[in-house]
Amino acid sequence: MHRRIISAVFSLLGAVVLLNAEDKLKKVENFTLEDVNGAKHSLTDYSKQKAIVLMFIATECPVSNAYNTRMTDLHKDYKDIGIVFLGINSNKQETAAAIQAHAKEHGFAFTILKDKENKIADRLEATVTPEIYVLNPKLELLYHGRIDDSRNLAGVKSMDLRKALDEILAGKRVSVRQTKAFGCTIKRVNE
Repeated sequence: MHRRIISAVFSLLGAVVLLNAEDKLKKVENFTLEDVNGAKHSLTDYSKQKAIVLMFIATECPVSNAYNTRMTDLHKDYKDIGIVFLGINSNKQETAAAIQAHAKEHGFAFTILKDKENKIADRLEATVTPEIYVLNPKLELLYHGRIDDSRNLAGVKSMDLRKALDEILAGKRVSVRQTKAFGCTIKRVNE
């Protein structure tokens, strides 16, 4: 009888340790990039926000471009309630001038940073556009993956990013921390 109780206690302790390990959030190291106008932005500049949304985007990728309106709508819906959106372009062939023209054409009001040597894409292991990383003010990763589950707006069944942001704003733990991002591969400098 005592052995069963002791065994049950150790099993319970093991489960608690496992849960605590799963709850530990990956921390993203602060970085600084220039926007398309040459101004520098660091993640720590946004420490007063409730969340920082990093969106790896592209000017030439048809999948990323299929999300232009959705990215603009997300920014509009959340920018005034404590969530900052930063676009990051890591494609070697896309110039700051092309990115700036693309942003103007599509009405992007969020800041777009140029990752000239794809160092940030490499550090975060971003592989496609669009690909999303949501951080809290401590730069802990709360969500990583896709905006939603369909390139075609009519086929969307799961608005993953919107759900994660709503949970963050409600003070809840993000229920689905990772989804599979899909899109065009980031064209790296060393390729």
